[in-house]
Amino acid sequence: MYSFSTCWNSHRHTDGRAMLREIRELGFEYAELSHGVSISLMPGILAAVEAGEIRVSSLHNFCPLPMGVTHAAPNLYEFSAEKDYERALAIRYTLQTFEFARRVQAPAVVLHLGSMELKDYTGRLCDLLERDGTQSPRFEKLRAEAVARQEAVKGTFVAHLYETLRKLLPEAEKRGLKLGCENRQALEEIPLESDFVSFFREFPSPAVAYWHDTGHAQIKENLGIIRHVQHLESLAPRLAGFHIHDVQFPDRDHAAPGTGMIDYAALKPFVKPEHIKVFELNPGLPVDAVKSGIAHIKKIWGE
Repeated sequence: MYSFSTCWNSHRHTDGRAMLREIRELGFEYAELSHGVSISLMPGILAAVEAGEIRVSSLHNFCPLPMGVTHAAPNLYEFSAEKDYERALAIRYTLQTFEFARRVQAPAVVLHLGSMELKDYTGRLCDLLERDGTQSPRFEKLRAEAVARQEAVKGTFVAHLYETLRKLLPEAEKRGLKLGCENRQALEEIPLESDFVSFFREFPSPAVAYWHDTGHAQIKENLGIIRHVQHLESLAPRLAGFHIHDVQFPDRDHAAPGTGMIDYAALKPFVKPEHIKVFELNPGLPVDAVKSGIAHIKKIWGE
């Protein structure tokens, strides 16, 4: 199943039906409703789905956006937040996403699981990487500091994440939803790549799945945190879907596939027909670049 995310075009539309029609005209039978979908787009989306014009592969939390929020905001409220009221809001609006998924008959919801209080190591490391490369002593020292700080501070935030997800899981199971837990690009975001295996031991339910973002994994490889292919291989048994986009060194992501550095052929052994494969592309990409990126992936991964 190939799908196309509305992150590319939701900002350009006031009518959800027209938004989805544009994706259908690119040749897609499925769309992912991303985290920039406002409540005002819902009637048109529902009309398009009910008319059989397109099917919805997945929703990206929070979808629709909370009332009054007018920009994409997947981290507006975090499962890992220290404040009880923020976690309560994360649950409230995630349940709203679950309900919208039921209405549009989508089988999956993609989740960002949270973050910890950590200064911006990611931006500083990427700046050093672009300027000096991976072998510079300053880069190595800062990366080691970042990894040590991750381990030192993650405990409370991971505990909050687990508590929140345990409250949401029965609601997902009741609706027959798959929760795609996405790998992230920033060093403060959780779960850490080294913790995903233990995370899935903690949540053995088949409703809790792994969602592999190709761009985020490549950024982490560029930073020397993981090996992209090995990371995907280790989580393949729990894999439900992909966000597909490319990365131009070191961290310019959401580029059209084929214009960056990701080796999609190396990922192909882990791509299965049942996986949801979503193109998640920069809103600034012109149609020709979008079509070229789609063709690039289908040439490697198949139709």
